Amino acid sequence: MQYRELGKTGLKVSEIGFGAEWMKGTKEETRAIMEHARERGVNILDCWMCDPHIRENLGYGMAGHTDEWIVQGHFGSCWVDGQYKRSRDLSVVIPAFEDELRLLGVDHFEVGMFHYVDSLDEFDQNLNGPFFKYMVERKESGTIGHIGLSTHNPRVAQAAVESGAIEMIMFSVNPAFDTMPPVDDIEVLMGDLSQGGDGINPERRDLYASCEQAGVGITVMKPFAGGRLLSEEKSPFGVALTPTQCIHYCLTRPAVASVLTGWKTIGEVDASLAYEEPTAVERDYASVLAGAKAHSYYGQCTYCGHCQPCKVGIDIATVNKFADLALMQDEVPDSVREHYRALERNASDCIGCRACEPNCPFGVPIAERMKQTASLFG
Repeated sequence: MQYRELGKTGLKVSEIGFGAEWMKGTKEETRAIMEHARERGVNILDCWMCDPHIRENLGYGMAGHTDEWIVQGHFGSCWVDGQYKRSRDLSVVIPAFEDELRLLGVDHFEVGMFHYVDSLDEFDQNLNGPFFKYMVERKESGTIGHIGLSTHNPRVAQAAVESGAIEMIMFSVNPAFDTMPPVDDIEVLMGDLSQGGDGINPERRDLYASCEQAGVGITVMKPFAGGRLLSEEKSPFGVALTPTQCIHYCLTRPAVASVLTGWKTIGEVDASLAYEEPTAVERDYASVLAGAKAHSYYGQCTYCGHCQPCKVGIDIATVNKFADLALMQDEVPDSVREHYRALERNASDCIGCRACEPNCPFGVPIAERMKQTASLFG
């Protein structure tokens, strides 16, 4: 298992994590799955679902090893009259949060999540209200270590980054969602794949760059678009991707630290963790997308690495990431410039041979991009 820094939190999380909201089996089944995952190096858990049965089972699954799990606990996911309810009312939120701690068998969460915020108005209202103040108080008391936010809306996520108050974001990432426009329509945000465009939406691309630059880590939800990307019939691309290809797509986005996948069986755990030992061919999402019937990414670098090897040793995908980070600002940030200059080879070393370009599935004019990037960074 590989581990990544979760932004500036100081937490090192497994690049494959556990998104556990639909764990409806028995305690013993849940523990068997969690023990199998833990023994293979998984160390981050998120469960926004407030069903007491699920949370109690997860607590049983962690028992004896709670110090080995990094848990994202949610503020605002409440269980009222036997049903899930999203709330900002502290008379409901506080007992629900305390009950989450109790059921999971811990006295703190490494990350406390501002749960499910998909409109800018809601974010703005609560950031300056009693709900968020309570979250800050929990951090000051040590009940949570860091403050995060979960959203499907890139505009909300961008506002969270710019606020400086949010340390990490749980965001829905996959190659289908990345083509979709940022809107407040919940049906689109939750995955109306018919709304997709013909390449990565600029606001989503900018969000990943903003998170990377600000040190706001991302944990990924919905990496398979609810399983639709794994089905040729349901995928908007008209082709099926594998779990490994979807995970690799997510992990090549700037700022992404962990991809949270859901499991109901040990076999499903192994299907996700197979990512850790594949060949480059098995991880290759780019060739599949480039040959798809619809939603082409033509002309856009997706950091897939097909352009390698470079004759002079440039890590082209990383150079393009730094260029994208820089281009979203009026001036090149000093931090991005220094990371770029620390590369053993950068765009100024490009000899313009264009040997890389026939390898790019998306037809990116790499040599011209290297020339522009060399000029950008001076």
